[in-house]
Amino acid sequence: MKSKSAVRLLLVLSLVLALAAGSVLASEHPLLEEAKQEGKAVFYANITGVESIMEAFEEEYGVVGEYTRISTAVYIPTVQTEHQAGRLAADVLQGPLPVLQILKEAGILAEYVSPVTENYPEWSKDPDGVIQQFGIETVGIIYNAELVDPADVPKSYAELADPKWRDRIVMPDPITHATTITWLVGLKEHVFETEAAWMDFLRGLAANRPMFVASFGPTPGPIETGEKHIGISMPKYIVTRAPAPLDWARLEGEPLMGSARAIALAANAERPNAAKLFIDYWLSEAAANILAADVGETVLYDGVYPPIDGIDQAEIVPLRELSDEEIQHWSEVFQTIF
Repeated sequence: MKSKSAVRLLLVLSLVLALAAGSVLASEHPLLEEAKQEGKAVFYANITGVESIMEAFEEEYGVVGEYTRISTAVYIPTVQTEHQAGRLAADVLQGPLPVLQILKEAGILAEYVSPVTENYPEWSKDPDGVIQQFGIETVGIIYNAELVDPADVPKSYAELADPKWRDRIVMPDPITHATTITWLVGLKEHVFETEAAWMDFLRGLAANRPMFVASFGPTPGPIETGEKHIGISMPKYIVTRAPAPLDWARLEGEPLMGSARAIALAANAERPNAAKLFIDYWLSEAAANILAADVGETVLYDGVYPPIDGIDQAEIVPLRELSDEEIQHWSEVFQTIF
């Protein structure tokens, strides 16, 4: 008993020391005084559920993180219009990697390499020092753990074409939803050995008459209620929809794939020091843990995972972004299948 008490005491002391060290590091941040004078960093993003990061940032530094959510569909025109008019309000921009790449090419982003990026994989870093990837919005198979027998849980993507799933699947519309089109093409490039095998899978999936919804957001609802038993969806909903009876299919030798999320400094940011301070915090271990724990995000900070059983063992593959021409081509192909 004495040894257990000693261990607990050591843990408490370690936590206190860590918190104290964090406070010292916060007070010593080289941009802090200038950032405080600027007062806030305006943050444009398409990510949801990040209010706790905004609160933690302000508590840590006494600088406000002002969050404006802009949907992906209007993100580029909104930012470009403001920039061209000389009134871009954002100091920091976050969004899918392809969106930020377009903004970079348009001269709307500035170079900034945060010192925190040493904790991120090399492939996540922009060679020009402008854009930093921080997470992958992973897509896989989720299911109702109360309705699907453990023996029936798929061990491969190909099993979604099994007739036993007829009228029991939900997924975003593969004809109109660009991310789903990209994901399905990703199966061709990373999972199926031949295009013929991939096409057979698509035909089998279509024959199972899946329910189509507009995007990934509505996919967990029918699975929760039991209207559908399984779906092409995002494992993060296991966290955000808890305590719904959702689980994810752990596939044998096949990866979770998804779109990269990234962050960057706005060119001519009105509050550059606060913006850089905010980017440093967003990429920190503390913020990565909030994203993982509260939002279920797959983050790229080394050693941080969402609280989803087994997700730390999954292979994560960032998807290649398809061109507009490729999206149009595959949409037309999928119209003939689905």
